[in-house]
Amino acid sequence: MNLVAAIVKTLSLTVILAVTSIAGATPKEIEAQLLTVLGMKRRPKAINREIPEYMIKMYQQQSGLEFETTNFASRGKHTSSANTLRSTGCANKDSDSVSNSKTRTYFRFDVNSLPEGEELKAGELRLYITPSDKVAKGQVYHLTVYDMVSATRGQLPVMRALDSKRLVGGEDLVGDWYTLDILPALMRWGSKGGFVIEITPANSQNACNSLTWNISHPSVLTYSDDGKHDTAISRNKREARGNKRKDRRRKTRRRQNCKRHQLYVDFQDVGWNDWIVAPPGYHAFFCHGECPFPMADHLNSTNHAIVQTLVNSVNPSQVPRACCVPTELSPISMLYLDEYDKVVLKNYKDMVVEGCGCR
Repeated sequence: MNLVAAIVKTLSLTVILAVTSIAGATPKEIEAQLLTVLGMKRRPKAINREIPEYMIKMYQQQSGLEFETTNFASRGKHTSSANTLRSTGCANKDSDSVSNSKTRTYFRFDVNSLPEGEELKAGELRLYITPSDKVAKGQVYHLTVYDMVSATRGQLPVMRALDSKRLVGGEDLVGDWYTLDILPALMRWGSKGGFVIEITPANSQNACNSLTWNISHPSVLTYSDDGKHDTAISRNKREARGNKRKDRRRKTRRRQNCKRHQLYVDFQDVGWNDWIVAPPGYHAFFCHGECPFPMADHLNSTNHAIVQTLVNSVNPSQVPRACCVPTELSPISMLYLDEYDKVVLKNYKDMVVEGCGCR
């Protein structure tokens, strides 16, 4: 099992089951290795909390991207190469309200430290804000988030403004989600901290004195990069590869030759459906078959594999034949609860076999 532990870090989920089976690993050992690949030290608890709707929508959006990539690049979000999104709920209250007489409220969060090797790329505070009454057209309010730098009893707290948004009155100003950039605060924090939310009128003379703003569902979103980058692959290129594979299958009917085979990983079968929200499973596929000499073009061989097979044909005892292995892999998105009961959306690279070849 020591050999498996040494090499499993370089393998994707699609091949771990095969490797551990060959090594005679137990189900618990297999699960431990799979959790290591997913970046977790222990098995998460069963799903016992409501999954935020926006995390489900983000999963749906990520799964249907025009470009299949492991990062969360999207318009208006400077998430860089982040491929992991975590959601943390507020620790001190679920909602609060502010008004002209009480313009501020405080939300505290316990944000777990990132796993070793991950780098924080972006952070957002997400709030749902609803005015108690219609806001006059043209009336402008400022929504501002402050980082609570220090708070000493008997003294005014030291705060730093992080981001702000304009709330403009009119028919379209109703309950809505707002996101604010809080990355500088998260970079400063260890694991705990809080934010002061302030809503003030731009012009106090025209402000409605009875207006109240309800702030609910506060949550912190952290975007991080686990260091396992992947290149973007357009769907057009995938379709082109699919057409090439069909052409190759038409050229040969020898089933024993290297090719892609069906493999569906069902998370219920492996007992993971109690903490994986989506997907219920995925088509991983696997590569299997012979790499005969002489090698045909459809076997997608490298020059080295051709030379190795040539030497094998002359002296089989000196060198083995080339092996049938994945040559093209693509990522999938997973929505799950981690070991700290946080909702996580993560994109994992090299999970689906797209092409096979002799290497």
